[in-house]
Amino acid sequence: MTEALLDSSTIVWVDLLDPSPEQLNATAHQLGIGETAVEDALEPYERAKVTRHDSHLSFTVYGVGLDKSGARPDLDLQKVSGFVLPRGLVTVRSTTEGQAYDMSEVVRRWEANRTLLKDGVGALVHGLMDTIVDGHFETIQRLDDSVEDLEDVLFAEERTGREFAEKVYGLRKNLVALRRVVLPMREVVNALMRHRGRSGGELDSWYEDLYDHVLRASEWTESLRDMISSVFETNLSLQDARLNSIMKKLAAWAALIAIPTAITGWFGQNVPYPGFDNQTGLWISIVLIVGLTFGLYVVFRKKGWL
Repeated sequence: MTEALLDSSTIVWVDLLDPSPEQLNATAHQLGIGETAVEDALEPYERAKVTRHDSHLSFTVYGVGLDKSGARPDLDLQKVSGFVLPRGLVTVRSTTEGQAYDMSEVVRRWEANRTLLKDGVGALVHGLMDTIVDGHFETIQRLDDSVEDLEDVLFAEERTGREFAEKVYGLRKNLVALRRVVLPMREVVNALMRHRGRSGGELDSWYEDLYDHVLRASEWTESLRDMISSVFETNLSLQDARLNSIMKKLAAWAALIAIPTAITGWFGQNVPYPGFDNQTGLWISIVLIVGLTFGLYVVFRKKGWL
């Protein structure tokens, strides 16, 4: 393997799945890869980045997906590290929760664009990065659809409750995690382009298109974060408005009930009042209760309090 990677007449891809530290260190020593690059490949929570070394580049990126097996969709991150050698690409994949990044689509793209391989190992790196960025786009699109579903519920007649709040929280959590993965990709692709330089080949335009996709994914992620924040704040505003409406209704009914309470309380005092010694007082109290209550009810209805 190491002889093929060092052969200037070939282009080689080596894929290591969950290598032990001893195995990776041994391979790195044969290829002249530094210890810091190996540590980055083994670190489970390393940020997405590219590091330039004397004889090679090392990078760390993340494939993403949505796991909908649970009650709330969660973001799946699959780490892919790699070493870009003059005539070869070494990828190191880590298994997370029984899953590793699937390289079958990457291989399919390499085979579909065989003519790009004449430009060297840069074609292998481009195929890998392009597949990962397309995976970002697919996940962002699914999150965008989820945000639109929340908007439909937000302005529906039914009241939003705990379930709605849980969905908003889950989306915000996924977007925060996705942002940590997507935004550094601008630096990653930009560093790869600077390392290659402009060869004047067809691969240059492919890298420029890849960089454009990375920028679009970053902008889309940022806009989604703003949108889900707006949904959260709008939900709070609507809840405040509904609470104010409920308080107005309660105040209106309390005012309606206060009228008969006040009138019956007044006519029940042990002091002379008009009609206290005959049925006239009873009818006066009934007319006042019905008339004032109905009048106040009409006023509240016109103001929208009832």
